[in-house]
Amino acid sequence: MAETAIHAEGLTKIYGGSVAALQDLTLDVPAGDVFGFLGPNGAGKTTTVRLLTGLLAPTGGSCTVGGFSPVKKFREVHRVCGVVTDGARMYGQMTGRENLLFFARTAELPSDEAHSRSEELLKRMDLWDARDKRLREYSTGMAQRLSLARALIHRPKILLLDEPTSGLDPEAARGVNGMIADLARSEGVTVFLCTHQLRYAQDICRHYGILERGTLLGVGDLETLGRNASMHRRAVLRLKDGDELEGFDRGSDGWWRADLSSEEEMPALLKKIVGAGHDVYEARIVSPTLENVYFKYVRLARGEKET
Repeated sequence: MAETAIHAEGLTKIYGGSVAALQDLTLDVPAGDVFGFLGPNGAGKTTTVRLLTGLLAPTGGSCTVGGFSPVKKFREVHRVCGVVTDGARMYGQMTGRENLLFFARTAELPSDEAHSRSEELLKRMDLWDARDKRLREYSTGMAQRLSLARALIHRPKILLLDEPTSGLDPEAARGVNGMIADLARSEGVTVFLCTHQLRYAQDICRHYGILERGTLLGVGDLETLGRNASMHRRAVLRLKDGDELEGFDRGSDGWWRADLSSEEEMPALLKKIVGAGHDVYEARIVSPTLENVYFKYVRLARGEKET
């Protein structure tokens, strides 16, 4: 059984005695996982990160990060964690290299290691040519990559990333997310990625939690989430005009659709259809996307009808 990197049990944060930013969050993130914590702005993602890092004290419940309680073992949590948040600013008057060396010293890295690790990360983040430029001269994308390097300077086991692509254009966001995925593989770190950018999350995450108004609606991999929301893979076929398939639904686009319990059903299904004398012009398997699944959970939570 995989070691648990992040554990939350009934974690709750209430502001002013009445505003519940997070309600009864129970969650386990295995070590080495890339976990997408999904929800709109105001869902409670940032509150969760602040609770996990000890910047907020919970109203109820508990959590551990790397086996340590942020309430009782604040320093230990920060030794095993790297954190990137929208508000985690560095020093604009210092160069990229100076920023990394400064944060390496605060992490108590020896001087030789601080310099070698800074050089390694500047090259990995494609910032080597800008290493001696002041941070205030960096583009938003460059500054965000430097922030990721800062979070990694002490080789953390766990990365807590709160909207790491906030404010970036699509190309820069794709680049940062690609680096996150590469770092998870090469560094072997656990990534807890808070985001509302579903398309990028599907590209890099293995498991997900869906958060809405402080409540966790569902957790698991994409297949599990889809199955629990009664969303399945579908066989989609185009036949000759006027032909019909029993047991299939015909969409307004003229294609015929039926649920599949697994991809392995498709070859036998096609053989059966062709064997029955139907001409199949096109056939494909369509799986629910993360966006499909996410909005299904949100609609169910809000009591909205299917469209």
